[in-house]
Amino acid sequence: MAGEDCVRKRRSGSTTTCKTPDNEEMQRRPESERSFQNSSNGRVDVDHVITRKMQLIAEAEQLKPAFMKEVDSHFTEFVNSLVAKSVLLDSSSSASLFPASCSEKELHKAKTLRAPPEHGKIFTARRSLLDELFEVSHIRTIYHMFIALLIVFILSTLLVDFIDEGRLVLGFDLLVFVFGKFPVVFCTWLCMFCATVIIPYNLFVWWAQGYCSSSHRVLHSLFYGMLFTLFQTAGLGFGPTYIAVSYALPPASRFIVILEQVRLVMKAHSFVRENVPRVLSSVKDKSSTVPIPRISQYLYFLFAPTLIYRDNYPRNPMIRWGYVATKFAQVLGSLFYAYYIFVRLCIPQFRNSSQETFSLRGLVLCIFNSILPGVLILFLVFFAFLHCWLNAFAEMLRFADRMFYKDWWNSTSYANYYRTWNVVVHDWLYYYAYRDFLWFFGKKFKAAAMLSVFTVSAAVHEYVLSICFGYFYPVLFCLFMCFGMVFNFILNDRRKGPIWNVIMWTSLFLGQGVIICLYSQEWYARQYCPMENPTFLDYLKPRSWSCHTKM
Repeated sequence: MAGEDCVRKRRSGSTTTCKTPDNEEMQRRPESERSFQNSSNGRVDVDHVITRKMQLIAEAEQLKPAFMKEVDSHFTEFVNSLVAKSVLLDSSSSASLFPASCSEKELHKAKTLRAPPEHGKIFTARRSLLDELFEVSHIRTIYHMFIALLIVFILSTLLVDFIDEGRLVLGFDLLVFVFGKFPVVFCTWLCMFCATVIIPYNLFVWWAQGYCSSSHRVLHSLFYGMLFTLFQTAGLGFGPTYIAVSYALPPASRFIVILEQVRLVMKAHSFVRENVPRVLSSVKDKSSTVPIPRISQYLYFLFAPTLIYRDNYPRNPMIRWGYVATKFAQVLGSLFYAYYIFVRLCIPQFRNSSQETFSLRGLVLCIFNSILPGVLILFLVFFAFLHCWLNAFAEMLRFADRMFYKDWWNSTSYANYYRTWNVVVHDWLYYYAYRDFLWFFGKKFKAAAMLSVFTVSAAVHEYVLSICFGYFYPVLFCLFMCFGMVFNFILNDRRKGPIWNVIMWTSLFLGQGVIICLYSQEWYARQYCPMENPTFLDYLKPRSWSCHTKM
């Protein structure tokens, strides 16, 4: 044994080192540990422990980037493999739908029934990104900071009112004004919703049932298509707009009516667009049954937080009513947050702006002073509507796909920002505007398809603001069509560095400042400089350009 050999060598006076297991382990240990053990001599060397600990922390910090990069690469490979598998599943399902006995001509006809090469959005159960991020304490602290800022706004307003009035003023006159005439709003919404439930569904059912036996299918389809278009333009288009203008609804009430109008128009279009190809396919296959969705499926779709129709969606097993109450409470808190932003940051700045002589210096100061309230309003709109409101309805309906937005704040290009800011609307524009445009005109016209989508989106945004504010001032339209289009091609997906994210945020801040400044100036100019008998051109000409000359 090694121990006995060592004893013999010691007795013989040999100086050869004995290689026992303990000695071998000591030889394998680092120099610092051996010196520590030899020097400590049974006592703890505190300085050495601290030094060694700092060395380990430094080594861990050096290894962290490599470790995170490795994790990110493996995660990317995993996601790519999932996407590849889903594509294989789609292709295999397509092959099963079109057997090998079909000729190429028949296969081409069948494929043209739907916008190739994809079959539309795939819904899957997933949580909203903010719900996942709020589980991280660092991200939750940012949320707490915004709550603290709201408390500061409330204290500032209460203290200023107490100093000016000698008492606490707890009135919310601005909220009462902007949400006024609510009975008219509710009756208008109820009429819109009932009409959308009854008319598009019955028109589709009558068309589908008569299409199979009709000898003039083209005329049959044109007739029902014209009726549906008439309902979309006159019923849902002109009717709510006329009520909002004729009843002189205040701004927030108009927003409710007009946004619901746009939502129902998009949902009715999606329902028809998704189901017509199914009927055409069943007729081609000479099927005995016509695929007509149940009214309950269509009704669920009208309430579901998506603009893409499906017969069935992934559903959660239960409803968390505490989660629903929390989301609605956050929506209410966001409304009060916006109220205090306007009261403390916007109204004092713009109340007397129309009485001042126009100057370039004043305009520049106005824009930069409007950046803070503009950005806060942007965050509140995103959080209150895209996160809280949609998640509350999704939870009540057990709707499991909660990807209403993506990480738009990490965007390094405006192309990615437009795709991730509002996924609900982007999906509708992508499948029913962009892809259908390419399907109709060909894939060579991608630039024209993108331009058409930008034009439609900018026009709808400007239409909503024009009706809600009561005047036409195409600031948002110009920002969309000019700067938005330019930045979409300059800040494209090839820009990946952090500097491009800084540029994106800087331009976004400036854009919000321009929007808040110019629209607020125009609002107060029309309050201070009203016209007795305005013509149609007076509604189109900005009043803020000439109001200060009349004061």
